[in-house]
Parts: sequence; structure tokens; C-alpha cells
Amino acid sequence: MAHILVINSSISGENSVSRLLVQETVERLIEAHPGAVVTHRDVGAAPVPHLTPESVAGVRAVAASEAELSAAALSDELIDELKKADIIVIGAPMYNFSIASGLRTWFDHVLRPRVTFAYSDTGPQGLITGKRVIVVESRGGLYTEGPAVVMDFQEPYLKTLLGFIGLTDVTFVHAEKLGFGPEARELALTIARGKIAATASHTAA
Repeated sequence: MAHILVINSSISGENSVSRLLVQETVERLIEAHPGAVVTHRDVGAAPVPHLTPESVAGVRAVAASEAELSAAALSDELIDELKKADIIVIGAPMYNFSIASGLRTWFDHVLRPRVTFAYSDTGPQGLITGKRVIVVESRGGLYTEGPAVVMDFQEPYLKTLLGFIGLTDVTFVHAEKLGFGPEARELALTIARGKIAATASHTAA
């Protein structure tokens, strides 16, 4: 039985394109994997707390204080969700050329030394492997080609963070030029839906 972890990070509520496409992705995946278990984590509506000087040791060192133990417990919970998943779907709208702060704090709790990655003589080694990741990226402009490519700090960053913990089988679904008017928005949704259908079908192989 497939286990799907769904992470939404948009703060736009019902107006969110990434949430719409994430939902459609999950529906497609369930069609391909009947009976799949789905776990939802909404870091847009319910953000993961920022690490602070009082709590950071709970993720980066050995927890001792109440704040550190609380951070460690949340980190354990998020990592457990990640480990249980076979397929991870991430909704990642572009905010100021990068990712939402709620998604960033999720990564701050999930990138945990000796738990999700380790250092060796040959460099860092990801410890979360054998999973597929589908990232839905919504963007007001065009960043996959043209002059704005150099301003895309979203996709390379996500690829690096995911790869650092061993998640290298990643498919990016783009919904671009959403700010170019209704026709451009509809075309972006059509293109994204085509990629979602092909990707969900591939996960069933």
C-alpha cells in the first residue's frame, strides 16, 4: 500500500494555484495507487516554528531544556512522516524568488545531522532514500527560460535541500506566467496538469 505525504506551503488559501495543483496531483496518485494512505502537513496554514537560540539544540545537538525537547519532538514527528512516505508531494509557490518561510522552517527541522544526513570522508550522505518526490511550483513570472532564469532561487534551492537528505528522484511541475493574465494562467494550468498526469502515471509503474 502506497503512502503519500502531502506538504502545502502556500499562504494564499483558496486562491492558491499550488494548492489546487497539489490536490489534483494527489487525486491522480490515488487513482494510480488505490487504497493509498495520505498524510497532510500544511506548513502554510500552520507554520513550523522558527528555530531560535533557545530551541536550536533540539535539532542540531542534544536536547536538554524544555524548548529544545519540544523542537526535537517536532523534528522527530516531521521526519517520521517523511520516512513513512513512498511518494512526497510538495506545493511550493515562489515568494520573492525563493520558497515560503513555512517550507523553509520545515526543512530546518527535517535536515537533521545523524538522522537524515551524515558526514563521511567523501562528503555528506543523505539517509532518506528510495522515495519519489513531486514538487509543484507556482510562479507569477517565467523562470525556466529567458532572462529571469538567474533569479530562480526556488528550484535549485529545493533540489539541493532534497538531495542533501537523499531525495534525488524529484519531478518539478511548473505553473508559470500566472501573473500574465487569464489566458496565460489557463495555459499554465493546462501544461501543469499534463505534467501531473504523466508523472502520476509513472509512479504506478
